[in-house]
Amino acid sequence: MRRYAAEFVGTFFLIFTIGITVTSANALAPIAIGVVLMAMVYAGGHVSGAHFNPAVTVAALVRGAVSPGTAAGYVVVQVLGGVVAAGTARLVLRGAKPEALTFTGREFAVAFAAEALFTFALAYVVLNVATSRSHPDNSFYGLAIGGTVLAGAVTVGGISGGAFNPAVAIGAAAMGLISWSVIWVHLLAEILAGALAGAVFLALNPAERSPSAVAGGISDVEPSRVSLADSATA
Repeated sequence: MRRYAAEFVGTFFLIFTIGITVTSANALAPIAIGVVLMAMVYAGGHVSGAHFNPAVTVAALVRGAVSPGTAAGYVVVQVLGGVVAAGTARLVLRGAKPEALTFTGREFAVAFAAEALFTFALAYVVLNVATSRSHPDNSFYGLAIGGTVLAGAVTVGGISGGAFNPAVAIGAAAMGLISWSVIWVHLLAEILAGALAGAVFLALNPAERSPSAVAGGISDVEPSRVSLADSATA
């Protein structure tokens, strides 16, 4: 259970930080979000692979770094962490009611594109810096992942909300930051982008196609923190 607990904790603090900083309109919100994600990735990477994001989990599944059973469990605890974080943030903010993000007309397509592009970028970066055999035991993976989220939040946060993460989108909707009526834009764009990132990673790294992590074992070459987490003792 420890890998699922690590996913819950990391997702909780990511979404709690988003809820507090965005609701309070803190100008440093993108920096705080990127930094807390970086810190949580370093803290939980050796335990669970530090996905904290169903789209990243989908990318890891397509890449072959986690088993379907582990992926399903991760998604459940990530969404749960987001919902609990949303409730905690609302308690801390004492009933503050932000204006919910919504879209009309062409904004749907623009928001879909923004979420898809940066979710793809995030998942693609995660696979390359945290699961590739070319970067074993590197020290920069957390910085690269947190930096990608920071860049995305600054670039398109005002256009799509800058979730890049279905658990974030659900947590944001629970806090009133995103309208429930448009959350499908985030969920669809992010899941599709995660799957595409996994496919593109394999296309560009054909040597990584050999069997990696499955329930009960790993390959002879240990390719990643993500796959190692899949074989860890629960």
